[in-house]
Amino acid sequence: CAQGRSQASRRRRLSCAACCASLLRGSLATLSTISVSLSRMTSWCVAACHNKNNFIPIQINGHTVLLTHYNDLGGNRFFDPENKFSFEFDHLRGATSKPQVHGVMLDKGELWRIALHKGLKAYVSCHFPAGNCCVFKKSLGKRQMYVACIEAQQYQPSNPWNCLWKSDWTFALTPFTTEVTGIFLLQIHYFKDANFHISVSKSVSETLNMIDQSQFATDFVKFVKAEDDKFHVAILENIQALSEDIWEKNLRRKLPVTRTFMNWNELLNDQHLNTSVSNTEVLPCLLKHTI
Repeated sequence: CAQGRSQASRRRRLSCAACCASLLRGSLATLSTISVSLSRMTSWCVAACHNKNNFIPIQINGHTVLLTHYNDLGGNRFFDPENKFSFEFDHLRGATSKPQVHGVMLDKGELWRIALHKGLKAYVSCHFPAGNCCVFKKSLGKRQMYVACIEAQQYQPSNPWNCLWKSDWTFALTPFTTEVTGIFLLQIHYFKDANFHISVSKSVSETLNMIDQSQFATDFVKFVKAEDDKFHVAILENIQALSEDIWEKNLRRKLPVTRTFMNWNELLNDQHLNTSVSNTEVLPCLLKHTI
């Protein structure tokens, strides 16, 4: 009898151990599934924020569309105001799907948006070799708000120059005058002979007259061009000043004394700098100390 009770107790312990092992495997599988889901969700959120914050351009049905917060319809759908259709976008795979017509009423506000887009597109095509733009219309109560987005970027791993230039311009459709507010963002990464990264942002504003669509579109493009040029020149001047300060005052003092002649002209001639975001020429003074 004692031997039988011992064997029964052993079987119960083995059965309990097997049950615990099965529960543990199930829990681990569940945790693994949850971990994969959380990782995918985090990756999706990061990719979505990056795409919308940087106005990433995509191609769909032969048209270029910018992904922004201003044309986000929710549910992974975006709206192309120029060609009047919406679509789904997978931020992880970078794929579009389910395009469909998205009707827009051709009212006064839409006519102003079309005129602005036409003028801005002509400017971007002339001054940004790889640039794109779009004008979005948003309604805030009874006010018609407009946001004009410009982006130009170069991301090529084999090229030592990679860069992003973007700006957005916001204003309301109000009688007689309106205040236009612009925000620039410039990011540059140079990694051939050094790891050089620049990130600069700036805000500007100006009051423009609103007489008619054609006049305002012309004045708006002139204002954007003038501020673009000011920002570009200021960046080049600051890089020049930074280069001179670091190279002439700091770095040279810390170089070891080897009594070896250094051919500065040869080093300078080996540098091949170019700007592909804007057609404005690089100032000659910028090339002096970029090593």
